[in-house]
Amino acid sequence: MEVSVEHTGMEEQTCQCHELTEENALLRERVSGLEAQKSQLAEENRWLKEQFLLARHARFGAKSEQVKIDPSQLGPLFNEAELVLGTSPAQALGEKTVTYTRKKKTAGHREEIVSDLDTEVIEYRLAEEEQVCACCGNALHEMSAKMREELVIVPAKVKVVQHVRYVYACRHCDRNETSTPIVTAAAPRPIMHNSLASASAIAHVMGMKYAEAMPLYRIEKHFEQLGVELPRAILSNWMIKGGEMLSPVYERMKETLLGLEVAHADETVLQVLKEDGRKAQSRSYMWLYRSGSTGPPIVLYEYQPTRSASHPQEFLSGFQGYLHVDGYAGYNGIPGVTLVGCWAHARRYFVDAQKILPEKEQDDPERLVNVALGHIRRLFDIEAQMSEATPEERYAVRQSRSKPIIEELKGWLDTQVVRITPKSALGKAIQYSLGQWKKLNEYLTDGRLEISNNRAERSIKPFVIGRKNWLFANTPKGARTSAVIYSIVETAKENGLNPYAYLEYVLGRMQVIDSADKAAIDELLPWGKSAQVCLSKSPRT
Repeated sequence: MEVSVEHTGMEEQTCQCHELTEENALLRERVSGLEAQKSQLAEENRWLKEQFLLARHARFGAKSEQVKIDPSQLGPLFNEAELVLGTSPAQALGEKTVTYTRKKKTAGHREEIVSDLDTEVIEYRLAEEEQVCACCGNALHEMSAKMREELVIVPAKVKVVQHVRYVYACRHCDRNETSTPIVTAAAPRPIMHNSLASASAIAHVMGMKYAEAMPLYRIEKHFEQLGVELPRAILSNWMIKGGEMLSPVYERMKETLLGLEVAHADETVLQVLKEDGRKAQSRSYMWLYRSGSTGPPIVLYEYQPTRSASHPQEFLSGFQGYLHVDGYAGYNGIPGVTLVGCWAHARRYFVDAQKILPEKEQDDPERLVNVALGHIRRLFDIEAQMSEATPEERYAVRQSRSKPIIEELKGWLDTQVVRITPKSALGKAIQYSLGQWKKLNEYLTDGRLEISNNRAERSIKPFVIGRKNWLFANTPKGARTSAVIYSIVETAKENGLNPYAYLEYVLGRMQVIDSADKAAIDELLPWGKSAQVCLSKSPRT
């Protein structure tokens, strides 16, 4: 019996130990689950905090992407670019010294402001009876003259030009012959039949809408103040008809762009209210294509209802060369096109990661995000030193100075990508850079290429500013017309022409030339000799 009792006690202890073991396992499993849940909640909380800080900065903070890093706090690794700042590319390679002179901007000086303006001189002299010395009574003589200058604004004025064509007939034939020949004096054909429109009137409205970003209702009010009633419907019709007249010039500019070897592309949203099969709230897109640093300056817009990859493929059909783009995958796979990534876009992700840091830590070189920004900053500093360099010099300097920095940055990114949470702001920046790495390195291969796609972003900005004022396009036809006119206006500005004067010049010439004559159209292109000569002395230039 004692043995039995002892045996029973041992079984009870074994059973209790087993139950404790199971309970401990369950507790450990629960603790593990709670720790995982805590980690997940902490990650979500950090992500939400980052989004809140970025949203707050986007609303209230500075819009500049200037990197907050004090150069004095950076070590020799990051100061390499600053140490050689001001050194020409040839000096950086140990070659013969080449000096580049940058033209100083003096547009703010009084002489520059008034140098190209018409001048009216008003002279003030003493009356003859006043030209007597008050001391001795002898005659006074002109010793010198004092001059001051002031700007006088002549308000716009609308006038009516009546084109009167006289009709002639033969009195002798009228009296003696069975028929009488009638001859009408020649006159320029109207730009639009049965319309008050002229080349100058249409150019004026186009300039106000597309160069100064004024919506049509404000232009309508502008004409009311001048004593002319021009409803928006009439102004809109002028834009449509004028855009059709400008289309041959647009198409010729497109042919020229597709013949180049370097181009840029970008796109932005546009709302079109009345489009078949689509809601008014649907997103449409305005695509931008432009030339690079080589070749004539060309800026082209194209309206498309979607962001489909088929649109750039169709527009760039026949183009063979390099295309600067952002990270949008829609540009991938265009036949014959090599994509060049944008380091400004890559930097933008790291700048966002820097913005969420406490302000006192944003310029701390020990922070991981500032390590990446330090590398990228050195790349841009090198490019800034070569603004006047030839493509050959630029290629050589990039191979000797930029390439090692990029290789060093790649090693750092590979190390950090496995340590940083992918959903964090810094993790997204690292993931983007590595995903775009081949494209980001492409600019090293050719000195004609640029480190960023900022050229395209600058060119699309006038459209974005205009969109804030007129908000939407009414119809797809109006959107396509806007694309044509924006292209003409921005290309004229890129070639140093006054857009008003250029629009008036082209519209006037299109009245008298054959739109199918490519040679005649070439004379009208903004970089063409005829346009440059004709508009160089224009009072509106």
